[in-house]
Amino acid sequence: MKNIFILVFALLCLGVKAQENSAADIKFPVADPSPADMVYYPLNAPKVKADDATKPIIKIIYSRPQKKGREIFGVLEQYGKVWRFGANESTEVKFFQKVTIGGKKIKAGTYSLFAIPDKDKWTIIVNSQTDRWGAFTYDQSKDLVRVEVPVKTLVKPIEYFSLTFTPKEKGANLIIGWDKTQVELPIGF
Repeated sequence: MKNIFILVFALLCLGVKAQENSAADIKFPVADPSPADMVYYPLNAPKVKADDATKPIIKIIYSRPQKKGREIFGVLEQYGKVWRFGANESTEVKFFQKVTIGGKKIKAGTYSLFAIPDKDKWTIIVNSQTDRWGAFTYDQSKDLVRVEVPVKTLVKPIEYFSLTFTPKEKGANLIIGWDKTQVELPIGF
């Protein structure tokens, strides 16, 4: 019986040692310089208390590149070319209910967002292709809607690519800002 106890104890020690070695061999990726973030409409939707009936209508998951002293639009992100609307994976938008963008009705679901920036206007694109890296495999045939929106030039630059929402009658405006550029996409519901 004593020998069985010693054998079981030895096997347990070897198992713990093997787990320690395998855990030490795992290499975790370094922190991304363009961190992922998300924004909801209404803005308080993910933080509601038990007695609050607020439900999300829109959720956007995106990566937030930094300006880092660079000139962004027209240089880093060239005018007239499809841009991934952030960094890393394509930005994804989830509509929890039917919405209207640019006069087109879009059913509830998950889509990607792209943009074609220009000096005075942007084309914002809602596309049905998701789970892609950047705009490298962007497929225009999967566009649901394209909307042109005017550019507003900001006095003070925004360091991180940023998204937020403002309420409007029967909908919300998606506010997009980075560097000295801001655009708004009206969304109805």
